[in-house]
Amino acid sequence: MTTRRSVLAGIGAAAATAGCARNTDPNVLTMWGMGREAEVVSEVLPGFLAEHPGVRVEVQMLPWTAAHERLLTAFVGNSLPDIAQLGNTWIPEFSSLNALEPLAPLLAATSSIDQADYFEGIWNTNMYGGELYGIPWYVDTRVLFYRRDILERAGYARVPQTWPEWRAAMEAVKREMGAQNYSVLLPLNEFEPMLALGLQQDEPLLRDDNTRGNFQSEGFKATLAYYKALFDDGLAPPSSNTQISNVYAEFDRGYFSFYITGPWNVGEFKRRLPENRQDTWMTAPLPGPHGPGASIAGGSSLVVFRTSPKKELAWALTEYLSRPDVQVEFQEKTGDLPPRRSVWETSTLSGDPYMAAFRDQLERARPAPPVPEWERIADELRIVGEAMVQGEMDVEQGAAALNARADRILEKRRWMVEEGRSV
Repeated sequence: MTTRRSVLAGIGAAAATAGCARNTDPNVLTMWGMGREAEVVSEVLPGFLAEHPGVRVEVQMLPWTAAHERLLTAFVGNSLPDIAQLGNTWIPEFSSLNALEPLAPLLAATSSIDQADYFEGIWNTNMYGGELYGIPWYVDTRVLFYRRDILERAGYARVPQTWPEWRAAMEAVKREMGAQNYSVLLPLNEFEPMLALGLQQDEPLLRDDNTRGNFQSEGFKATLAYYKALFDDGLAPPSSNTQISNVYAEFDRGYFSFYITGPWNVGEFKRRLPENRQDTWMTAPLPGPHGPGASIAGGSSLVVFRTSPKKELAWALTEYLSRPDVQVEFQEKTGDLPPRRSVWETSTLSGDPYMAAFRDQLERARPAPPVPEWERIADELRIVGEAMVQGEMDVEQGAAALNARADRILEKRRWMVEEGRSV
């Protein structure tokens, strides 16, 4: 069994050369960021530097594809930065490594970060073992993109809000568009659509203190059955989005009319669909089993590392980047969704009809199970989902396979809980 200890040992030899030595100057703060956010953060720092004369912030950009390994390498080599952007699904892993500073004492001493202003599901992704380890920086969730003109032609004046309504609408769209087209795109190389539907059920995805899979619950089996039937009945194409030559062009021509995807695609649809067809599509919250449903709670958070000798200064930067006015500026520069309700009301998002569904959906965003192993389990969702679509498993077999695979992945966690050890 591969454990976190063996993984860390395996990269330990590289730590001395791959890690960056921490800057010991008390006036120099080191920050690691990923992707576009790391490029933009320097543009919103002048206000912080003006409030802290003599302080300098060194921002290092990591590519998302290498960030996780770089962080683990730096942990082993004792060369983590003072503050970093961390994907919120990584919070449990780095918390369990004792790498992150608990933030509740620092939060209690500030008035500018109001927990009540944050979407609850997003805030909870930063909790592990009852402790707060991160402050949401930007958020992500999935909603329904749909062709409202096609839906209207199929006899629906509004987007469905329940699974039965959605299924009926998809059948109507299929009849309207013909056998050569489909109703919904659920790419087989993405686990997020199935995860979002699974989070809508009452039962948790893991059980027994998050040490075993709960995928044989009646709720999750209902999710698998609903998902599989969409492919079995010809409502969804059995393909990945990489097998479709151009997702935007195919959406425009009506090859599919529903698509579960994220906020980055609002801009892409605005750019890639013809100007005279911008009124043919819209976004909506996800339908649920009995009404508007939940969706995933993704995004990135700001964390302070436990080994930083400049925790107070790192927290000051966290506090500054969390201010509503700074988040408005950051959102306008990046297009990221803000985690604070107040920012939605004061930014350009408030007047964007395509973004209204995301604002609504974030009120029902739910975090994935807070275990370091979650990303491996999520990958099994994708693998089993594809096997079901290809006819290799039925619902009962898929649920049993997911439980067995999750139980295997969680073996070490289960042993530690049974032994009363810290996880």
